[in-house]
Amino acid sequence: MTNPSIRPLLLALALPFALAGCSHQTDSSANSNTAHDVQASVLTLSSANLPQTAGFPGSVAAVQQIPVASRIMGYVRAINVEAGESVKQGQLLITVDPTDVQGQVEMSGAGLAQAEAALADAKADYDRFGDLYREEAIPKAQWDKIRLQYTVAQQQVNAARAGHTTAEGQMRYAEIRAPFAGIITQRQTSIGALAAPGQPLLTLVNPAHLEVQTQVPEDVFDTLKTGESVQMHIESTDVTGKIEALVTAADPSTHTHLVKIALPSNQGVSSGMFAQVNFTTGGNSGLRIPDSVIVDRAGISGVFVVDSKNIAHFRMIRKGAASNGQTDITAGLTAGERVVDHPDASLNNGDHVIATGAGNV
Repeated sequence: MTNPSIRPLLLALALPFALAGCSHQTDSSANSNTAHDVQASVLTLSSANLPQTAGFPGSVAAVQQIPVASRIMGYVRAINVEAGESVKQGQLLITVDPTDVQGQVEMSGAGLAQAEAALADAKADYDRFGDLYREEAIPKAQWDKIRLQYTVAQQQVNAARAGHTTAEGQMRYAEIRAPFAGIITQRQTSIGALAAPGQPLLTLVNPAHLEVQTQVPEDVFDTLKTGESVQMHIESTDVTGKIEALVTAADPSTHTHLVKIALPSNQGVSSGMFAQVNFTTGGNSGLRIPDSVIVDRAGISGVFVVDSKNIAHFRMIRKGAASNGQTDITAGLTAGERVVDHPDASLNNGDHVIATGAGNV
C-alpha cells in the first residue's frame, strides 16, 4: 500500500512524461493533418562550370574631359554658363578683357606701318640707284649697299606683319568657346577674377563617351585582356562593358594597375557614379540554379528538395553570384538532388509532391 504522503511526489514526477506523450501525439496528428499533395514541376540539379570572379570598386569617368582655360592674360569680363549646363560646340563660354592684347595689336600695327614706310623709301632708292649703276654712274660697292638696305627693309616688313598677325590672332582668344559639345561640370572662376594662360576656368566633359576606371592587383591584372567583356553594377543597373585599356605601369603606392572599361551608350549612367566591377579570373565546378526555385521563408533563402519518396523538405542555401535569372550556390545543395520549380506559397515541409514536369539544370 502506497504511503499517502508520497502520492503528490509521484504525480509530479509522472506529469511531464504524460505531457510529452500527449505533445508527441498532437504533433504527429498535426503533421498528418497539414501534409497534403502538391502538383509541381521538379528539376534535377547537375554540376556546371562556374566562373571565378573578383570584384573591385571603380568609378564612371568621361573619356573626353578637359579644363577650359584662357590663352591670354586678362580679367574675366563675362561668364555665360553655369555648372551642370549643356553646351554646344563653338558656344561662347567666357569673355576675357582684351585690353592688354588690344594694346599689343595697336603697337604691332604701328610697327608694321613704320616698316612698310621704310620699305617704300628703300624701294625708291633701289630703283633710282639701280638706273645709275646700270649707267655706270656709281661704283659697285655703293650699289651693293643700296641692295642690302632694300633686302633688310623687306625682311623687317615680313617680321612686323607676322607680329601684327599674331597679335590680332590673340584677340580671338578673348572669347573662350566650347571645343566640343558636352556638360559644364565645374565652374572655377568668377567675373572680375584674373585669368592667366593655362589656369582652369571651367571643366567640360563629353557625356556621350564614358568609361569605368578601377585599380586591380598584379595577379588579377595578368589574367585580363583588352576587348574582354566585364560585368559591372552601377548604382542600380547591371551593365556589360569591354576592357579598352590596361595600364602596365603599376601605381607606386598601391602596387595596383589601372584598368579602363568602355561603357555602351545610353546606359543611364553619368560621370562620377560608383561602380562594382567583377572580373572573371577562372572557373570551377559548382551548382547554378534558376531563381524560380528559390523561396524566402521567414527571412531565410532556401529551396524545397524532393526526396526519393517525393516528400518536400525546405533546405537553407548559401547564395553566390547572380546574373541573368540564375544564382550560384556555394552551400546547401549537391548535384543529383531534385528541387521544386516555382514552389507555391502553400507548399510546406512534409508535403507530397506530384511531379507535373521534369527537367535538368
